[in-house]
Order: sequence, then structure tokens, then C-alpha cells
Amino acid sequence: MGACCSQDIRCTDSEMDDNERQEDNAVSYGEFGARIRLRGSSRLVSMYSQQGKKGVNQDAMTVWENFTGEEKMVFCGVFDGHGPLGHKIGWYARDTLPSKLSHTIKKSQEKVEKYYDVAGKLDSDSNDGDDSKQHQMSLASWESSFLKSFSETDDNISRDINIDSYCSGCTAVTVIKQGDQLMVGNLGDSRAVLCRRGNKGQLIPIQLTVDLKPNIPSEASRIQNCEGRVFAAAEEPEVYRIWMPDEDCPGLAMSRAFGDFCLKDYGLISVPDVFYRKLTKQDEFVVLASDGIWDVLSNTEVIKVVASATKRSLAAKKLVKHAVRAWRNKYPAAKVDDCAVICLFLKDEPHTTDSKPDKTKNHRHEKRNCSNGSKYTNNGNFGSGKPVEEWEAALGGGFSRANAVSQIPQLTRDISRRKSYRYQEGVLVH
Repeated sequence: MGACCSQDIRCTDSEMDDNERQEDNAVSYGEFGARIRLRGSSRLVSMYSQQGKKGVNQDAMTVWENFTGEEKMVFCGVFDGHGPLGHKIGWYARDTLPSKLSHTIKKSQEKVEKYYDVAGKLDSDSNDGDDSKQHQMSLASWESSFLKSFSETDDNISRDINIDSYCSGCTAVTVIKQGDQLMVGNLGDSRAVLCRRGNKGQLIPIQLTVDLKPNIPSEASRIQNCEGRVFAAAEEPEVYRIWMPDEDCPGLAMSRAFGDFCLKDYGLISVPDVFYRKLTKQDEFVVLASDGIWDVLSNTEVIKVVASATKRSLAAKKLVKHAVRAWRNKYPAAKVDDCAVICLFLKDEPHTTDSKPDKTKNHRHEKRNCSNGSKYTNNGNFGSGKPVEEWEAALGGGFSRANAVSQIPQLTRDISRRKSYRYQEGVLVH
């Protein structure tokens, strides 16, 4: 994944007609007064999704501004479905996960406040600052909130009789920004990348997540210990998949996901990798996107396209159009994948568009930079939590153009006739 395209593929803002410029900026409201967007743009975000050529668009995304009721707190999430009903699971996770996270974080904040009240350490003016609650919550509490919310979301999916999740699921890449703090929760092979501007004005991509594939040694070990199998089929030697113990199915091309309960006893988990990063003045924006983007564009290409947009509101759409052209140019015989993008801008002032390439780097085999970000592990240390060479085994060059699910078990063909009546046009109906 992530190698540069061999040809220069450009999509200018002028190529987007007037109709394409008109975005649906409809806003709804969630818990604690949060403003919810499923598409469009605002002062801080740009969102866009486009259906590929494989059928229904299985990508979903959401942005919650004023998350947990705090003015400068933002939640962003991109969800990539797979399997027969992956789009419905994506919609469900999109609607459910941020709500659960909001309540869980709020409860954690209230517990901390109560502790300081009892201990007499809470000053009378402690709530005046925007970041007071953020400083009170420990990183362990943040991680616990992510783990609890992801687990409850997956449990809800398993209990929902209107969604057949036996052999359908979705990934999730999420970020919460509060002040200069960034928390990242990742499940599967979507990706988040930070753009930093170097001392000489050059754009530097910093990958915040790891593409959680079955061929990562620690992931493969867990799967095999649970009697699942990991191997690449002869017709796809570069794509490692998870298979059931006694049947060559479903062949899932990721090691963590919501849903896919046919594999939950065999090593597939819904536990996210949780990372923490303190932002600096050099950090420009974060791009969250499904693998339809990363399969054909490198991290460097992505941040350059976003930085070159003449308007922030056009950034996500410009990136998607660029990726679609890259698909057609690089793989003319392949079906273009669904693409979903959220650009979260970290500064109030417009970012500069000077994105001259750094000729000192060979971007075709760009090394993924995960060491600059920090993961807060259970033992209280910062770092990846795994040997660097372990991650590098899964972060090399090449493209993944295969379907997320290879084969559907016979059992799920017999039980997947149920239809969901809780969703109308991709919106959860309570």
C-alpha cells in the first residue's frame, strides 16, 4: 500500500463544476449538544465520499463538533464496510460509536471532577479554561474510554437482529481533538495521517495509525493461537487473509473489525489500537480515509493534494477525485474502490498551499512513520508497543486491490436473508 503513482495525475479545483461545489452541510444534534455532520464541510473539516464500482457505497463517515458539549472538542470517524451487509454495519458503527464515546468520556470526566472536589484540589475557577478537563483525564482513562466504547459497539452489532453481521463487518479510524491533544483509535486497515510543515516549509507526512493486517507477526500469532489460519491464496500471493479452521472462508483481509462474528472465535478482535499525540504549531491537518485512498496514493501524495486545495471545503473532494484518477490510471482493469475522506484542519487561519516536492526522498518506497506518534500502552509506557521490524513487515510497498472478504461461508448464505428496517437512506431510525 501507499506507493506513489508512476504518472503525474492531477485534479484541479476548476475541474469541479458548480453542482459538485454545492455540498450538503445539513447538521443534526447529538448528545450534549454536539453538532453532527455526515457530509459537507465546516470551518475545521472537509468531508467527501464517492461510491466505487463494486456496488453500494460501503464507506461511512461522521464528524461531531462540540463533542461531549465542549466547544473545542471534535470527533472524526471513517468506517469502511465489507461483506454483503457491510454498508449497514458501517452506518450502525458511525451512529453508535461516537455516542458511546461521548457518554463514556463524560462519565470519566465527572469522576475526575468528583475526586478533585473531595480532595479539595479543584479551584473555584478551574472550569474557566478550555483545557481543564483534558488535563485532568489521564491517558489511561482516554484509552479505557476507547476500548469500552468499541467493545460495546461491537456487542450491540452482535445483538441487533436487523443486521446480519455473521460475515459482514467494518473498519473504523477515529480521532478526538481537544486543544493540543490528539487521541486516535484505529480498528482495521483504514488510516490517519498527520501533515506537519518542516522548518524549510516542506510538507512532512506522519502516519498516526498502523494498517492492521493479518500478516503482522503479533496479529498472526493471536489468530493462530485461536485456531484461525493466516495465508495468502495462490491467486493473490500478496494479500494475507484470515480463514476459519476447517473451511477456506471467509478470507478476511484485515485482523481487526466490527462484526464478522464467524471469525470472532478465531482471532479477529474489535479492540482498537489507541494512540496519543501532542500537537505542535507545525502541525497543519489530519487526513482520515478508507483504504480506497491509500491503495493508490502514498501518504506524501495525499497531504500534497489536500494542501494544494484553494479552499478548505474542497480539500476532501479534490483528494477523492485524485484517487479515482489514480485507480483508473494505475489499474485500468480493476474496479475502483469506495473512497471516503475527512480532512481535519488544526489551525484557524488558512494553511498555505506551497507544497514543493522534497526531492531528497524516494516516495515510491516511502517508509511509514509511526515512531513520531505515541501509543499509550497498558504498562504506562509510550511507544508502538511492538518491535519496529514487526510493523515494517506489513508496511512495505505495493498495492492491495483485492476484496476485503474472499469467500462467504455456506452457513451465512442460509441466514443472511434478514433485512434491516432500522435504516432509511443510511440514517439510524430510533
